[in-house]
Amino acid sequence: MRQLLLLRHAKSSWDDPHLPDHARPLNARGRQAAVAMRRAMRDLALAPDIVLVSSARRTLQTLEALGPWDEMPLIEPMDALYLAAAPQMLQVLRGVAETARSVLLIGHNPGLHDLAVMLAGTGAPAAGGGAAQRLAQGYPTGALAEFTVPGPWWQLDTGGARLHRFLAPRDLPEMAV
Repeated sequence: MRQLLLLRHAKSSWDDPHLPDHARPLNARGRQAAVAMRRAMRDLALAPDIVLVSSARRTLQTLEALGPWDEMPLIEPMDALYLAAAPQMLQVLRGVAETARSVLLIGHNPGLHDLAVMLAGTGAPAAGGGAAQRLAQGYPTGALAEFTVPGPWWQLDTGGARLHRFLAPRDLPEMAV
C-alpha cells in the first residue's frame, strides 16, 4: 500500500495588487495554518518520502512551514504543478518512482480539489464517510487529504485511491475561531 497526501497551499496574501500571482506569499493566517498542519501531520505520523510542490511562492512557503522533517524527503519543485488541472497532476503522480511509499503533493485549486474527488471516485461519499462528504463540499486553503493507493503509481486513475482523512486548518485546535 502506498500513501498519497494532497495539501492545498495555505492562505496567501493579496496585499500587493501588482505582484504576479506566482509570486504571492502566504499571509500571517496562512503561515499559522501551515505550522498547525505540520503539528497535525506529525501527530498522525504522516511523513512523505517525496514532496512534489508547485513552484509558486505560496506553495514553497507552505512546504517550508512543514519542516524541519525527522527524515528529509526528496523535494521536487515543479513548474508543471503551478495552477495545474487534475489530469496534469495525475500524470505527475503516475511518474513517481515505484520505490516511493508516501508522496505529498502541494498544489492549487481548483485542480487539487478535482484530483482528490477524481481519485476518490463516484462512491466516495459512502466509502469515505464524513471525510468524503467534506471533500465534496470544497478544498479550503491549507487542507490535507490522505489517501491509500493500493496499486503502483503508474496505474493511479479515477477511483484508484481510498480517502482516509480530510483535515482543514479550522479542524485544528490552534486554528479554531
